[in-house]
This record gives sequence, structure tokens and C-alpha cells, in this order.
Amino acid sequence: MTRDFNTWLAGFRDSIADYGYYIDFEKVHRNVDGIKVELNILNSLIGSTDIENDFEKLIAKYPEVLKCIPLLLAVRANEIYAIDGDGAFTYKFKEPTLPVEQYKVFMRKTGLFDLIAKYLVNNLVDYATGVETGLDSNGRKNRGGHLMENLVESFIKKAGFVKDETYFKEMYIHQITEKWGIDLSAISNQGKMEKRFDFVVKTADMIYVVETNFYGSGGSKLNETARSYKTLALETDTIAGFTFVWFTDGKGWTSARNNLEETFDVMEHIYNIKDLEDGIISEVFK
Repeated sequence: MTRDFNTWLAGFRDSIADYGYYIDFEKVHRNVDGIKVELNILNSLIGSTDIENDFEKLIAKYPEVLKCIPLLLAVRANEIYAIDGDGAFTYKFKEPTLPVEQYKVFMRKTGLFDLIAKYLVNNLVDYATGVETGLDSNGRKNRGGHLMENLVESFIKKAGFVKDETYFKEMYIHQITEKWGIDLSAISNQGKMEKRFDFVVKTADMIYVVETNFYGSGGSKLNETARSYKTLALETDTIAGFTFVWFTDGKGWTSARNNLEETFDVMEHIYNIKDLEDGIISEVFK
């Protein structure tokens, strides 16, 4: 059956964000729980009228409190470098190497003393939870990269394939060769290039290698992806018992539609999310 590229492209989605895409609250709470005791100790400084001396006394008694300070600045590290007219310093918070006077300078110049002493926050555990939530939002790009992969995997499972028995995740060319004894030199530049596929589905008569991606926005990477997968599709056509399948989607392809169409024209097994929903896996993987 001949498919129309324009109709196919028109069905691409704006987003595939699931409920866990936005914030990983389990991770947020886990990170805050790891320093909750220290944050609660530091809470004793809130509203202090002599915060520099109170801080010094606190650190003398509970030096471990220092390790929670980077998070108060939305820094996920144990060391912070700072420089100004008074000099350059590397502040180590897990294993302090500077005198407490220098840490007081750090707290003063970063504004943390003001934050704590002037009641700008009422509870540092709550404040840290907010900071962690903000930091975790930066992880959306990472999570987004796995969304399409997870979606495709759910349809592979729904079609009856079993992980590590009839389908496998993240397999390299050499692993496929070793497992099934198939010559893949046509796509590995005679063994000089190593490539990893998102999935490999094995049926009685065929090895299907699968790539997945979703592009919500455009960019030069899309053109390169389309070109490289076109080449890969043509190379795999020369290998008996071996088929390349590409699942892709996302409105970002609108900006690279010409290159995608070139690939669509020569690649038999290129599908989108609607194809998945329509049962393409059961039709193809036989």
C-alpha cells in the first residue's frame, strides 16, 4: 500500500510528554531528605540578629551543615569557585579546607546571610525542596529523549514481545553479530564503526533493528538524522534476514520535511506514533 508523505507528516504530534516528564518528585524528595537534618540545624539561624557569630558557633559544633549550602544557591556540587577584588577562592563544602571566616565571607557576599537572617525564607527544608524542583526541571531534556523510546517499547510489549527473550534494548552491532552470527559489515564499515540500536526485535525469520526519536522543535540535527537513516536503510537492504525500522515523530520535522521526505521515499519501514497506535508493530514484526 502506497502511503502519502504529506498525510503522514500531518499526523505528527506536538508533544508526547507523560505525567512524569515535568518533575521527578521522588528524586526531589530523595535529594532533600539526604540533607534534611543539616537544613533543620541551619534553620536555627533564621531571624538571627547576630548571624555571623551565630553561624560561626553553629559550624564549630555542626561542621557537616556546610554540605547543604551549595543547594541553597541552586548548585549541585560540593565545591564552588568565586572571585572578586579580594581574591579567588575554591570553597569546599563536604570537606572544608578554608577557615570559617572565609565561609562567612561566602555567606555574606552570596546573600545567604541576608536570606536567612531577614526572614526571606521561613524554612530551609521547604526552600531547598523548591530549589531542587527548579533544578530538576532542567532534566526534562533528558527525560524527553527517553519518552519516544519508552512509548515504542510499550507497543513492542503490547504486541507480545518479551524483553531479553524476543526483544532487546540498546544493542551494539558487535553484540548482534555475536548473538545471531549475522554479518553486519555492510553497516559497520567492515567492522570499523560501532553503532548502538535502541531496540532489536527477533522473530523466527528476521532481525529487526529499531531506532526511535521525537523532535518537538527543529534544528540542523534533524537533517543529519534523516540523511544518516536514509543511508542506513539502503545499507541494511543488502543484508538478508535483517531489517531497519525507524519510529519518529514531532512537529520539529516540519522544518526538515524535505530531507525526511527523501528518506520516506526510499525507506519502507519508517513510522510515526499514529502508525504505532494503528498496530503497525504486529503487522511488521513477523
